[in-house]
Amino acid sequence: MTAPMRPGPRNALTDVPGLKVGSAHDARLKSGVTVVTADAPFVAAVHVMGGAPGTRETDLLAPDRLVDQVDAVVLAGGSAFGLDAASGVAEGLRAAGRGFEAGAFRVPIVPAAILFDLPNGGDKTWTENPYRALGAQALASAGEDMALGSAGAGYGALAGGLKGGLGSASLVLPSGMTVAALAAVNAGGRPTVGLTPHFWAAPWEIGDEFGGLGPAPAAVSPEDTLLGKGDAVTGPFGNTTLAVVAVDAALDKAAAQRVAIAAHDGLARALGFAHSPFDGDIVFAVATGARPVGGPRDLLLIGHAAALCLARAVARGVYLAEPAAGDVAPAWRALFARG
Repeated sequence: MTAPMRPGPRNALTDVPGLKVGSAHDARLKSGVTVVTADAPFVAAVHVMGGAPGTRETDLLAPDRLVDQVDAVVLAGGSAFGLDAASGVAEGLRAAGRGFEAGAFRVPIVPAAILFDLPNGGDKTWTENPYRALGAQALASAGEDMALGSAGAGYGALAGGLKGGLGSASLVLPSGMTVAALAAVNAGGRPTVGLTPHFWAAPWEIGDEFGGLGPAPAAVSPEDTLLGKGDAVTGPFGNTTLAVVAVDAALDKAAAQRVAIAAHDGLARALGFAHSPFDGDIVFAVATGARPVGGPRDLLLIGHAAALCLARAVARGVYLAEPAAGDVAPAWRALFARG
């Protein structure tokens, strides 16, 4: 009998040995930044399925590009302004002597993606872009323990009429490999089944990681998978889920890209809809190289586990989000938490 897949000790991206995650946010701004990094460079790839992405240095992640490893991946709020967070991260890495060797210089490689959280009730009247400083703060805080819910890039996120958030989940495969996902959930599609407390991701929940309520007891209409009249605060232009999936396996960029492609299935499982013309849904896949890959079957299982983890991470991000003053959408906990 095959050993069951189970979450790692933290049920988080940092269950993949060597990875660190740091987050920073500004409560007045209602926005933030999350950084994934490690003590050594790691392989990364990306797959973009949203129709309105905002990115930095993602072209170099293609399998035919020169640079084969990165120093960090950045997820940020702030729409295009948030891309400046990667500059703060790059400066911190440069000060630490990190980066791709380019002659006599080291250039940190920091791909980034942003979500649109501008109309979330926060004060966006800054005179100096705040995201560079938030990126530097997030990098400085990076470690194995990571905040979830209203944290980092998920701090000001909105999701289908609810507060979004930062979520994570992991699985240890029968081979001993660890696969994990991190999601900043700012989706247009509902993470819940209609206006119920039940999450679309319920069939893949492990224990009570997002409430243990199980699947919805009744079917919903197709219209209930879309934004309702009371959900106008998210736009049609307020949509994007950013994700990082990770494995402690020796993947090249081409194999990592296949994992990123497979992981997008997790968004389809966890949201009423995804990959629309208005969103920037993006999945980065990173691999630390610690364990050998036996062949195509291992790659299949890694991709499958990445999709399962990502679906769970989406639900956990919304489930763990906390209410705050000035919110333009309610937190799941404010509507449905027991007791």
